[in-house]
Amino acid sequence: MIVDILLVLGGLALLVFGGDLLVKGAVNLALRLGITPLVVGLTVVAFGTSAPELLVSLSAALNGSSGIALGNVVGSNIANVVVILGFTSLVSVIVTKGHDLRESWAMMMGASVLLIALAATGQIGMFGGIILLLALVAVLWRQLSTGRVDDDEIEGAEPGAKGRKIALWLGGGLVALPLGANLLVSGATQIAQEFGISDTVIGLTLVAIGTSLPELAASVASAVRGRADMALGNVVGSNIFNILAILGITSIVTPLSIPPEMLRLDLWVMLGTSLLMAPFLFKGIVISRPVGAVFLALYGAYVWVLL
Repeated sequence: MIVDILLVLGGLALLVFGGDLLVKGAVNLALRLGITPLVVGLTVVAFGTSAPELLVSLSAALNGSSGIALGNVVGSNIANVVVILGFTSLVSVIVTKGHDLRESWAMMMGASVLLIALAATGQIGMFGGIILLLALVAVLWRQLSTGRVDDDEIEGAEPGAKGRKIALWLGGGLVALPLGANLLVSGATQIAQEFGISDTVIGLTLVAIGTSLPELAASVASAVRGRADMALGNVVGSNIFNILAILGITSIVTPLSIPPEMLRLDLWVMLGTSLLMAPFLFKGIVISRPVGAVFLALYGAYVWVLL
């Protein structure tokens, strides 16, 4: 058991470290090649920050653990709303007024409904993966045609970074990420077997929370700097990308069998937590500390039901 816990912790550390290196390297390489900040922000950063989740889901699916692969995405989307926004609002209230994320929220809801529809067939294979990726292309096109990103808002951007430094960042990230994913999936699978619980539950809880740690850290750091509102965009963007990109790519590489219990509960919990954001985004209601405490309590109740 101790070895398995060390594998999980080591895997998480490598995923966080490797993800950060990959984002830095990819962002600065893209900017040096003359790609506009808008494109870098919406594509390179989005793919880079989701690389840990992608590698974990791919590794799990290829090892026959569809429960971990799918649970990682569904559990992350649930945690992104109630855990990340919950913790962030405890540090600093989240002002939603003046941040028009209604269209992006609608895209997130659309992606969630699309996932449930595909999951209802019992398996998401290549055809389903293509549908998800086509939806991702549509979302990116819409954001590229209407959005704006400033240079100082791009995660990992370091003007003047040398080529050798960029190469080291990219190399380090490309080595650390797959190694970390393999360690995490291996340790998590063993823990599930030793406790006699399904790999789906492990994916929905331990793996999902672990791969969401970078987003949680970034959101809390933003709150400390007085920009707690940035957590809103992070959550919505991450949830869209988790479904359309991660599950799209993973299901094309290898079909994902849908655990029956996920269709009965977890996918609907994901949809419900996404709906929780609606009154705050559409009515401009502040996400206060008491609201954050309720969010965290809801997550605690969900995990209790799972276990």
